[in-house]
Amino acid sequence: MAAATVQTMGSLPSGIGICTTVPDIFYLPELIFGGLVWILVASTHVTPDNPQGWVMFVSVFCFVMTLLWLIVFACGGHKNRSGWATADFVYHLVAALFYLSASVPLATVTLNIRNNTTLASDVSFRYYQIDIAAVVFSYVVSLLYFIHCVLSAIRWKNF
Repeated sequence: MAAATVQTMGSLPSGIGICTTVPDIFYLPELIFGGLVWILVASTHVTPDNPQGWVMFVSVFCFVMTLLWLIVFACGGHKNRSGWATADFVYHLVAALFYLSASVPLATVTLNIRNNTTLASDVSFRYYQIDIAAVVFSYVVSLLYFIHCVLSAIRWKNF
C-alpha cells in the first residue's frame, strides 16, 4: 500500500503529491518557519535598521516565492518538464543562500544587543528574547532550504 504513493525522483509531483514526496514535503515547513521569522523580526524595533531590513526582505521574498512555487506545483503548472526541476533547484539554492546571508547579521545584531545594553527594562529584554527566537528560526529555515536544494539537485540529475 505504501508503494502506491512512492514517486520516482525523475518526475515532478502535482496535487496532493507535493505533500508526500521528497523534496517537496519541505514546502510547508519552509512557509511556517519563514513566516515565523517574518513575524518575529517585524515585531521588534532594533537598531541598526539595515540588517533587520535585509532579514525582512529575505523572509518576505522567500515566503511569497515559496507560496507561489507551492501553488504552481500543486496545480501541476510545471507539466513535468525538466526545466522546472532545474528552476526548483536554482530557486532553493538562492533561497538557502539568502537566508544564510540574513541569519548571520541577525545573529550579530542580537549578540550586540546583549553586549551593548543592560537589558534592564522589560521592553529591551523582550526584544532580545524575540530576536533570539528569530535567529533560531532563521537558521532552521536556512537548513530546510538547503536540504530542499540538495534533494532538488538529486531529482534534477535523475530527471
